[in-house]
Amino acid sequence: MDIRVSVAAVMLAVAGLAQAQNKAIEAQYWMDLATSSMSIPGMSDDMMESGMMSQMMGGNAFGSTKGPMGGMGPGKWLDTSLWVRAKPAGIDGTHGIPAELRLGPTLPLLPPRSERSRSGEATDEVPEKPKGRILFYWGCGENVRAGQPRVLDFAKADISEYGRFMTGRHAADRGAKSQPGRSVWPNEKDRRRVPKDGSFVGGHAVSGDAVPASLKFAVGERHDFMPKVAMTTRGEPAASVLVNWGSVTNAQAYFLNAMGARGESEMIIWSSSEEPDPGWGLMTYLSPANIDKFLKERVILPPSTSQCAIPKGVFAGVEGAMVNMIAYGPELNLSHPPRPPKADASWQPEWVARVRVKSTGMTMLGMGDEASERRSTRRSRPSREEMREAAPQQMPPRGGEEDTSGMVPPDAVKALRGIFGR
Repeated sequence: MDIRVSVAAVMLAVAGLAQAQNKAIEAQYWMDLATSSMSIPGMSDDMMESGMMSQMMGGNAFGSTKGPMGGMGPGKWLDTSLWVRAKPAGIDGTHGIPAELRLGPTLPLLPPRSERSRSGEATDEVPEKPKGRILFYWGCGENVRAGQPRVLDFAKADISEYGRFMTGRHAADRGAKSQPGRSVWPNEKDRRRVPKDGSFVGGHAVSGDAVPASLKFAVGERHDFMPKVAMTTRGEPAASVLVNWGSVTNAQAYFLNAMGARGESEMIIWSSSEEPDPGWGLMTYLSPANIDKFLKERVILPPSTSQCAIPKGVFAGVEGAMVNMIAYGPELNLSHPPRPPKADASWQPEWVARVRVKSTGMTMLGMGDEASERRSTRRSRPSREEMREAAPQQMPPRGGEEDTSGMVPPDAVKALRGIFGR
């Protein structure tokens, strides 16, 4: 073979490799799926998942899957976010969805509307130093462990102490975000809720200006919306409260934390972690690597766990207390072409996509089956004064007749007011 031909062939091969290494990802698509539930004695699932309740608790907008309670709106929530390299300002795109999602054939993807910044007037007023203190407990078990609680006294603590007290583990947000350069759903054009029988399983296709024609994929049952977290509590807050839950399909791990108010000057926090971590950064999606890491550190609970006891006396004397729980789901990472089992440095996909799932739940402490039974023996129905107190939470009556079946129980109203200082 002519030496010149051989050299040319080598140069072409090197050029091809360099082009493969330098080829950038053309598009990325993120999808976050959250199932959120609330349990308040006296309120049915249909009432809790009604559109009115969800709007009151912060649903029907982008970001509904974020936070400890997924926006605190009961139901199924979906956030999606598309980035296209060739269109840094974002595009008007379309997400073709399976019929099982019950939202029609497509979802519109739009750049988020920019919000004009609000500049506040300058002031020389020095903010008043907060009063009161926070007590922090951790670990499952009937009794409070030695060395607990940690106490933060606002009258004595400085900013650095506050920071150390509130610090815990956290994970980078690797999912759907509403920010310049991305196209999102829900958006100002479409804020529909995912129906309670909606499923993400099936074929999906994303299209739009400069979106690769190959951005199509399928989602299986393992990465569908997770079932609701179903918690029950047994015991009054002054005693050891046992929290039970049924196994959540596809859960990789669990975590719980609880909070309550004692008077106007004391906040109590508890978490299920074996290490002193309040869990502020854990009540959200976790990557598989972080789930493995935090399981080894005994910060989150293994998927075989079905109960956890809050130690005796932690929430004694509280005016209201609630417990939050999260079931971490699996993560699906997709690309085109699919990533080889042993990809080398030259491998570069045309696009990548990620599906994350979680299920969260909230219930009131001291309002479980046993407590409800004891209260029901003391009175068969709330007094008129309590009904008037609960009136702002009342659902519209049906057929023009007086209907108190949709009223939030007065005990629940009082508890929520105690927690949120209202």
